[in-house]
Amino acid sequence: MAAANYYLVSALPSLAELGSVPPLSLAALRDHVSERAGPRALVEAILLGDDLLQRDAVLAGESVETAPAVLAPAQVRNEEPLPPYLAGAGEAAASRIAADAVWDAYFRHAAGVARASGSRFLATWVGREVALRNALATARAKALDLEPADYLVAAELGQTDDDFAALVAEWAAAANPLEGIRVLDAARWQWLVDHDAWFSFGDDELAAYAAKLMLLARWHRLSTAPAAKPTG
Repeated sequence: MAAANYYLVSALPSLAELGSVPPLSLAALRDHVSERAGPRALVEAILLGDDLLQRDAVLAGESVETAPAVLAPAQVRNEEPLPPYLAGAGEAAASRIAADAVWDAYFRHAAGVARASGSRFLATWVGREVALRNALATARAKALDLEPADYLVAAELGQTDDDFAALVAEWAAAANPLEGIRVLDAARWQWLVDHDAWFSFGDDELAAYAAKLMLLARWHRLSTAPAAKPTG
């Protein structure tokens, strides 16, 4: 209920524009909503994506410092197994690139949380993130003369009205990978501004806040890391 979230929403610091310093950590946001099952499920489903980006960076040798909000630090460092719901789909997962199998499982998990909670925001966010990720994967595969279908994740979830052709072209034309990821995150930020359910005080407003804070944290991490090499 919206009224039940009035304190949770009003007690959160305002978020400035993309590129500003995050006013709190992702783990602090998770703690903030921890006593309410509905908001906690949505917030964790979104913040888990940032934990997996940090894990990808560790596995690629690009980062040794992590600050996960949902996973244990040892899971992000690949020293402990991921939760069963990120284990992929058995034989189907075994035939895929390991990282893609994890992301496939992640998006299916987040979509399941959206269905169970009735969250329109989370369902739409998942659909857009999957569609964007697959559009980028397709562009990369074609550039390398590979089969795009081998690199898609949770393709049936990628439902959106957005046409990513112009965005993918701008990303491809970026001067370096860091600028490319900033192009994508700027587009993600604008989408969130247009869909953040501001002042509704519903669970979806907290989910949108989590998605915005995650982008701020990621942007800040990339901007402050020496010789940053973005992933995902």
